[in-house]
Amino acid sequence: MAEPARQTLSFEAYLDLEEVSTVKHEFLAGQVWAMPGGTPDHAAISVNVSTLLSTSLRGRPCRVYSSDLRVRVLATGLATYPDVTVVCGAPEFSGDDRKQQTVANPRLIVEVLSPSTANYDRGEKATHYQQIASLEELVLVAHDEQRVDVFRRAAEGWTLHSVTTGSVDLHSIGVQVPVAEIYRNPFGGAA
Repeated sequence: MAEPARQTLSFEAYLDLEEVSTVKHEFLAGQVWAMPGGTPDHAAISVNVSTLLSTSLRGRPCRVYSSDLRVRVLATGLATYPDVTVVCGAPEFSGDDRKQQTVANPRLIVEVLSPSTANYDRGEKATHYQQIASLEELVLVAHDEQRVDVFRRAAEGWTLHSVTTGSVDLHSIGVQVPVAEIYRNPFGGAA
């Protein structure tokens, strides 16, 4: 049996789709797929991280963005919506986004892992993110246990630092984030 034909889109056509769509989509090599929604714990953890980073960076030349900000990996073409993105200095936009709504220069990206996306986020998506020249740290926050993995760019490549207690040291933005605060009130809302 033949496999059904897939339509490929240009990046410009993808941007037009995103303008009218009620759901967010990822884009890579002409393929577009819907991004799944998150669980209540996922949403709570994302807000906790955003709040902690926003408060810590107040008055500094870095800005924290929610998952409404589209990021483009220029080296591979991936366009996606990380859970939290930090851009320091002026945002640089993807040259093929005529409305300048797709950022290409994040310094730090945070993904809160979900059961359905954890393998993708740790594997293929992380590999894409690591191709962003400006990216200094990729932070993966577990959804089902208290663990934060920080992939940090180093001269010899990317290093992994896992933290389960204490604070997460984010060198790229000069911030320390208490692990307990990242996980405050998720897992069913217990305080």
